[in-house]
Amino acid sequence: MPEETRNRMPLDGVRVLDIATVLAGPFCATVLGEFGAEVIKIEMPGGEGVRNSGNMVDEDRSLMWLSEARNKKSVTLDLRKPEGIEIFKKLVAQSDIVVENFRPGTIERWGIGYDVLKRIKPDIILVRVSAYGQTGPNRGRPGFARIAHAYAGLSYLAGEPGGKPVVPGSTSMADYITGLYSALGAMMAYTARQRYGIGQVVDTALYEGILRMLDDMIPNYAKTGYVRERMGADTVNHVPHSHYETKDGQWVALACTTDRMFERLCDAMERPDLLAEDAFRTMRQRIARRDEINGIVAAYIGSLDRDDLIAHLLAKEVPIGAINSVADIFEDPHIAERGNLVRMPANESETVVVPGVVPRLSETPGAIRSLGPKLAAHNEEIYGGRLGLSADELKRLAEARVI
Repeated sequence: MPEETRNRMPLDGVRVLDIATVLAGPFCATVLGEFGAEVIKIEMPGGEGVRNSGNMVDEDRSLMWLSEARNKKSVTLDLRKPEGIEIFKKLVAQSDIVVENFRPGTIERWGIGYDVLKRIKPDIILVRVSAYGQTGPNRGRPGFARIAHAYAGLSYLAGEPGGKPVVPGSTSMADYITGLYSALGAMMAYTARQRYGIGQVVDTALYEGILRMLDDMIPNYAKTGYVRERMGADTVNHVPHSHYETKDGQWVALACTTDRMFERLCDAMERPDLLAEDAFRTMRQRIARRDEINGIVAAYIGSLDRDDLIAHLLAKEVPIGAINSVADIFEDPHIAERGNLVRMPANESETVVVPGVVPRLSETPGAIRSLGPKLAAHNEEIYGGRLGLSADELKRLAEARVI
């Protein structure tokens, strides 16, 4: 690495104002902060709700806050008050990206819509995260990740055949996916600004990232009218490709997406008969006799303990893995060696473990520099040191609940 880039981060010098709440918008800002952006987290004087969500570490910081507000600087500011808006505008003049996730029209009512922000700073980038986006008949509806999963068709797929739709894994998955797409949009807009000198709006909706990840469901329905139903652990286009229980009561995930993979599985099971012309040689044959071949594979997997099974199948180049609990994740040597779990100090007496930074860059990697800050921890630094407000003025603003 050239000496001039050593210890540098990709977004050094980029300043982000995070006025978003809960998860999707703030996660966008968190990703930017992990790669060097200075993220100023603007909260109401009483603090954001995530601070008190779940297990607490101290009086105003939950484990969720420590992890998801990492690398941020906390200032308090009431954007519903005229003085708060004036202070915010001063911060905008010094910033590159603003992230918000209120219902469409909210920041316009506060007097800080994009038209106002670009008059303050013509090349400002405004990232807008909402349930349904800034346009369309549903734009004013409230939304959460659970609603996004349902609206975009994912919840319909989750569950056993004919059974109740269930939560498709993490209840917050749409928040994280939307945050990632928003960070990607912010970086595209920032690149465009560097090349063309323009600012712009990045508009993301909670449901859209989910909708984008539905395999071939959309073109398939458009062409054939096929509606994919709930299939439990199975998948529509590949068999055997599911979850199976082992002899010792553990569960594994088996992937078999090609006929060649199935041949390797048959070799591992010592079942060459399954490759006969009139048996299960092709994927089309296996799909047509899904329950039968799944039963054969399940019986084989159920005859071996998990670790022995995984070792045997991997030796035969069959893709298989344990279905891990979070406890398993903490014991996994590969996860440990990759640094996917990072232990950080939460305060003077306690440390916590949080997920590591993704993706990893070889020359200018991201980092976790600090965990979620205490409320208003950076008021003096930002308002006093950066905006030049006096100690008396800060005291007056605090007493008036502006900050």
